[in-house]
This record gives sequence, structure tokens and C-alpha cells, in this order.
Amino acid sequence: MEGTPDRAGRAGGAAAGGPSGAGRSPDGATLTVAAVPIGRPEDASPRLAAALGGAPVVAAEDTRRLRRLASALGVRPAGSVVSYFDDVEAQRVPGLLAELRAGHDVLLVTDAGMPGISDPGYRLVAAAAAAGIRVSVLPGPSAVTAALAISGLPSDRFCFEGFPPRRAGERARRLAELAAEPRTLVFFESPRRLAATLAGLAEALGRQRRAVVCRELTKTHEEVRRGTLAELAAWAAPGQLGEITIVVAGAPPRRADPAEAAPLAAADVAARQRAGTPRKTAIAEVARELGLRKREVYDAVVAGRAQPPAGPGPATRD
Repeated sequence: MEGTPDRAGRAGGAAAGGPSGAGRSPDGATLTVAAVPIGRPEDASPRLAAALGGAPVVAAEDTRRLRRLASALGVRPAGSVVSYFDDVEAQRVPGLLAELRAGHDVLLVTDAGMPGISDPGYRLVAAAAAAGIRVSVLPGPSAVTAALAISGLPSDRFCFEGFPPRRAGERARRLAELAAEPRTLVFFESPRRLAATLAGLAEALGRQRRAVVCRELTKTHEEVRRGTLAELAAWAAPGQLGEITIVVAGAPPRRADPAEAAPLAAADVAARQRAGTPRKTAIAEVARELGLRKREVYDAVVAGRAQPPAGPGPATRD
């Protein structure tokens, strides 16, 4: 399941029958990595339903959940269904590669979301790609992008951190490493450790850092809670239930010392003006990048213009 506790975040893909980056196996078999709904079966695409009904082999994190999803979509897996969860992932890879080499397409799914994203899938995709077997993706729901989209926090740059470490000391060290990260952060977390993780984030990143906790996304009891890390830690303290995704604002830009940054700011504005950027726009851009106020950059530009240009020194007599 996407968001299953204690799994390292892994990059993965998903698809049914479209072109994808790996090479083609000699017999043309394809490994399709498919996203499944994170809550409501009706969020599944027609392509997913067709893939479930037609794949010769389906590798599923939980075979019982897979059959329930197929039933909800009105299809019945025509091929064999094999389990593919964390504890058996490594030992299942050779057999699934053998199926692919024999010309049998394989559909890879997890309990929810995209395989390989804090769920099994990475090892099989990597092995198939290394073997020259075609890997394709059937895109669909993901709690990572769903939570980011509704968080209201900057989404132009973000990083996914998966599940924080379970042990308090390891978790504190990991979160401390992220204190200066400027990109928006996305985490999965177990409801049992939510309060401790939010408290740890508040200590490492600052109590006033803005954050959003998304609980049970797309499900009946969906909840989106916004606030500072300190406020969210207090809210979570009595205990929460359900699938949890945390989105945290990135670190604010570090404010430069105006006196030290003034010459650089003035020169940077001048360079941008020579490149065709209007002065007002150039000042705003430089102020944002250096963590200065626009007035401080403007004053630096004016002061730079007031200084006489450097010229040759006074003439001397031989």
C-alpha cells in the first residue's frame, strides 16, 4: 500500500502497454507498473481495469485486496496472481523475470498508489531494465502528489522523504539534516508515530514552520489539517487514525547581511538590466534571491551609481 509504514521511499513507474524507457525483451514481453486507487475504487482508470482483466501474470502486494479491487471494477484476473510484498520481494524477482523472458507480460500493483513509492516494486523494475526487458507505466493516483496539490504550499520544487526513521534518535538526526532544505517536504507516517514526528519536525525545523497533514485522502473521512508544526503536533497528540501524508514548507531563504551583500546586489541588478530586464524587476529578483528587502537592493543600486567610476591614477612625471 502506498504509505505503508517503515518502507524506504523508492522511485518507480506504472503503465499498461505504452512505451517506456527500458529496452525490449527478445519476445516482446512487458513489465507494466500500474498505480491503483488510494481510497476509492471508482478512481481507477479504464486502462487499469483492462490490464487487470488481461494480464497473463499479476504481481500484487496483497492478493486479497487485488481481487477485491478487480471485483469492484467488474473484472476477473485472467492470468495467475502472485504475492509481491516487502518480505518476499527479493525472492520473487527471478521468477517474474523468467515469466517475462518466456514472453508473458507482468502487471505489478500495490495495495494503493504507485509501486516503488514507499512500496515494493523498485527491485523488479531495476532488474527488468537491466535485463533489457521493456518496462511501461500505467499512471494513476499517488498520495504524494495528491497531498502536495491540496496543501497550498509551494509545489514548483519539492522532495519526497518517505517514512522518517522509527527510532527517535535516528529520526531526530534525519529531520535535522532537512532544516535548511528550501524545497517543500513530503513525508508518509504511521498514525501511531504522527505526534512524535510532528513534534520532532517542530524541534528541527522550527515551531512556526507551516505544514499540512492529510489524512485518509479520497476516502469517506478525508481530513486536511493546516497550521504550524507546533499546532499540528498538539492536534495529533491525542492520537489519529488512517493513512497519513505530511507536507511541510521549505526553509525560508537565509537573509544576507545588507552591508556585505550591497556590492553584489548592485552588480547583479546592473547585469540583469544590461540583459534587458527592467530595473524594478531586476531589483525584486535579486532581493528575493539574496534574502534582502527590495529597498535595501534599491539603495545599493543608487549608492553604486553615485560612486565615481574608477579611472586611471594621477599622471606622474618621469
